[in-house]
Amino acid sequence: MNIAAWVVQGVLAVFYFVAGSMKAFTNMAQKRMPWAKERPKSFVRFVGTAEILGALGLVLPLFTGILPWLTVPAALGLAVVQVLAIGMIHLPRKEYGALPLNLLLIALAVFVVIARWNLFA
Repeated sequence: MNIAAWVVQGVLAVFYFVAGSMKAFTNMAQKRMPWAKERPKSFVRFVGTAEILGALGLVLPLFTGILPWLTVPAALGLAVVQVLAIGMIHLPRKEYGALPLNLLLIALAVFVVIARWNLFA
């Protein structure tokens, strides 16, 4: 279970770090993501920064042994980001094609929460 959790944490961390960097540091989000065109740049950058911090929170605390319990809230936070993306962005815009990826990311984050919760409970 530990190896599976690390693999999922790594995959999520890479995904969110890349996606977050695209939103926080470049204008590619405005070009590639229709919802980003309708939102202020500051909002898109905020979401990107939250994703980057969540990605770092998935792996660094447990890897370094410094405040390892922060891995669980990081995974929960990323799950909340996806729930908000579904409810506030994709469903109102009728972007149903985006939902499978959002649901997969939620499931992976919940897996990390469950796997790591037992570690600290």
